[in-house]
Amino acid sequence: MPSVHIRYDNLKPAVKQVLFGRLRLESTRWASFKSWYQFSAFYCAPGEAGAHEKGGVEHEGGRFRRKHLVPPPQVDSLAELNERLAAIDVAEDARHIHGRPTSIGFDFEAERDRLRPLPDDDYDCGIDLTPTVARNSRITVRQGYYSVPAKFIGQKVRVKLRANELWVFDGRQVVARHPRLTRRYTYHDFLDHYLEILLVKPGAFAGASALAQARAEGGFTKVHEAFWAAAKQKAGDREGTRMLIEVLLLHRQLPAEALVKAMETCLRIGSVSTDLVAIEARKAMEGTDDDDAELLTGDGPADDAGGESAGQEAAGARVISLHARRLPPDPRTTLPDMSKYDRLLNLGTARETSQNQKGQGA
Repeated sequence: MPSVHIRYDNLKPAVKQVLFGRLRLESTRWASFKSWYQFSAFYCAPGEAGAHEKGGVEHEGGRFRRKHLVPPPQVDSLAELNERLAAIDVAEDARHIHGRPTSIGFDFEAERDRLRPLPDDDYDCGIDLTPTVARNSRITVRQGYYSVPAKFIGQKVRVKLRANELWVFDGRQVVARHPRLTRRYTYHDFLDHYLEILLVKPGAFAGASALAQARAEGGFTKVHEAFWAAAKQKAGDREGTRMLIEVLLLHRQLPAEALVKAMETCLRIGSVSTDLVAIEARKAMEGTDDDDAELLTGDGPADDAGGESAGQEAAGARVISLHARRLPPDPRTTLPDMSKYDRLLNLGTARETSQNQKGQGA
């Protein structure tokens, strides 16, 4: 950060009104930004009178635009655009300005010691808004539509709108993070925000716009598709879709990678169950699914009844047995003495015999 001041050309986000001379009526957010980083602004004179005060800034801005931004780059998000600009900025460090023997990066390193260190915490440049959640579980921010969890329908939520992201808060907890939309009347949905509604109305799941967006972004994988198809084949369209939604709800508690592995395991053994997916996901997190993989692929030790197992496999069935090491070891060194229990059994048998004899004699 420069230690004295930074020159500005009366940019609108900072200057609300140009007064006499160098005096400017600044915006509140801009004054707060300057106070945070502790620098002063030097405003150039408007028009041709202040053209010489800005040096070659406008020329360099035009050169950068013509070289790197013509034609306009095609990107899917602002984050991707920022990554491209950062890469261009790194490449620009090796460029030499006409008439200078050293590069831009070399000159910057020579001036680095004259700069003031930045504060430990970054300034929050976002703005706070409080939109109301509509019936479709979306909020409208700057003519863009963003989904929020369905439980907030009809309520006001606090939103932090930033240059690249939009955060939705419930108190101090972030309940949704969206990439900022750059086009009007577009929307961004998360499938997780609608699961409670779709669990009640599973018939609307296949045509949900949130599902289409999850497929496009890669959140709804081919494994999810295969599990959904298997569940519908087993329990019908309605109940099979409900089983899939219950699995998607598990994403809130378990990692996505573990759940995908769990669904793959369930499909491999031919058993579609939400409870089994949860069990297999936890086993994947604990790293105990490798032993099960050996069992399923037949690499584990052979069963004792080898001939019988081979016959069943030939007939199309398959017997899966547990490894002995999967069972907890027996802490007992010797078997317990059961003689006293045997005497009790013998005593009870003798009593029953005597009672039967008395009944026959009567």
